[in-house]
Amino acid sequence: MPTNLTIPTLDGSGAIPAYRAAPAGDPRAAIIVIPEIFGVNAGIAAKADDWAAQGYLAFAPDLFWRFAPGVELDPDIEAELHQAFVNMGQFSADDGVKDIEALIKFIRNTEGVAKVGAVGFCLGGRLAYMIATRTDADASVGYYGVMIDQMLGEAHAIARPLMLHIPTADHFVGPDAQAAIHAEFDPHPRVTLHDYPGLDHGFAATSGTRRNEEGAQLADSRTQAFFAEHLG
Repeated sequence: MPTNLTIPTLDGSGAIPAYRAAPAGDPRAAIIVIPEIFGVNAGIAAKADDWAAQGYLAFAPDLFWRFAPGVELDPDIEAELHQAFVNMGQFSADDGVKDIEALIKFIRNTEGVAKVGAVGFCLGGRLAYMIATRTDADASVGYYGVMIDQMLGEAHAIARPLMLHIPTADHFVGPDAQAAIHAEFDPHPRVTLHDYPGLDHGFAATSGTRRNEEGAQLADSRTQAFFAEHLG
């Protein structure tokens, strides 16, 4: 696992491993890359590296450090996919958001970078939504976030810009869930939704069988423009 530093938890009871990628010069802002259920694997590290190449200070936290530290899984390997779902069953999203809040504070107080955004995928997409409702991150983006439709009661708390990428053929987020998300957020002044007709969950993975090149490039270009507007 490519983690290269640790961040103290909010209560100081533990340390969160994370991968840090720094730009060549002074960072324009910071971006937290929130992993899928597969850990901080090569694909997530590559996304952090890409943000660093664009001038951002990037971090990817190990969400499962409490019970499966250092896990790094490949969704194209059946046994590892199964293990990822087992890990997700042990994960507390509430703890995950607190860990990301600790990382936001670390970035601002220790790294000295004021503007912080977050982008997450799958489980990380759900956490990106929760970050928008529970923290003071400056902007958040979720790709194919799961279970957001079950947490719409938190939508009133969104105070900073949020973007959600929704593949319409997502086999984890069905038509009813997508309809509920649209009904809640289409009129919301701080939320932007993008649908991707016919694409499935994981279409923006860095590599592997799930990636759809055209869809991934379109979504990523929208995310880049969103962060440029709201982070600088």
